[in-house]
Amino acid sequence: MAEFSIIDTYFNRKNQDSVDLGVGDDSALLTPPPQQQLVICADTLVAGRHFPLETNPHAIGWKSVAVNLSDIAAMGAKPHSILLALSLPQIDHDWLKGFSQGLYDCCDQFGVSLIGGDTTQSPHLTISVTALGWIDSGKAITRAGAQVGDYVCVSGTVGDAAFALHHLGHPLQKRLDYPTPRCQLGQQLKGLASGMIDVSDGLAQDLGHILQASKVGATLELNQLPISPDLQNLTQEQQWQYALAGGDDYELCFTINPQNYEKLLQQQLDVSISKIGQITRQPELTFVQNGVDHSLQFHGYQHFA
Repeated sequence: MAEFSIIDTYFNRKNQDSVDLGVGDDSALLTPPPQQQLVICADTLVAGRHFPLETNPHAIGWKSVAVNLSDIAAMGAKPHSILLALSLPQIDHDWLKGFSQGLYDCCDQFGVSLIGGDTTQSPHLTISVTALGWIDSGKAITRAGAQVGDYVCVSGTVGDAAFALHHLGHPLQKRLDYPTPRCQLGQQLKGLASGMIDVSDGLAQDLGHILQASKVGATLELNQLPISPDLQNLTQEQQWQYALAGGDDYELCFTINPQNYEKLLQQQLDVSISKIGQITRQPELTFVQNGVDHSLQFHGYQHFA
């Protein structure tokens, strides 16, 4: 089967009205909404590196979209569309059917269109997705806005995916294979959060990016970390390791001043929010439990380890 036959068979679905020209031409065409900025991100998933080789293709399709939508959400933006670059060792129709269905299932859930991309042969299965979204001009939430006195918050629970990676077959594997990008929450935080990042490489490491960009520090209260009941039987140190250094959570970590935090709590949220710390002037990340400092060193996911 030739490249164009693969595209026609698995990746050429009718687009939404908001897409002027989608799959099938040299480029896609979009008309930007008035007074909006374009938000763009890209992520690459490599078989054996970012997911186990035996992962269900439907899950791979879902996750390849979800991790990008999580980056769009972390800017406070509304996701719009994706581009897919797919490199395949060989043509496997069962795999392509499952993968494309997972990709479209995620797109459908979050109102996103596949508008183009590329398909080629490669020794390794590699999936690169570029996501596009829109946000009101000047309203993007970056990593550089955290202020001293802001609360540090995180959505959902952290550590589930990392635990599942070491316990394949556990019910929490769904959190690893089918992450939920916090698209609604990201948009609700527009105008409220001062800084934000999605948690892909471990909470401590990703929060560190906000601290570095904002030139501030933070104190985290270890007892306030939102940890799933499935992890409660582990030692405290194991729980903290998964929660702070595990990665693959795709929750949103954000900073917000106390007044805006109260405004946020008055909204109808589709995910729980935990206040886990506070921004400090001293440019370092410290950990506290019951008022006692803990000297902890966490190393998140390293792409070139």
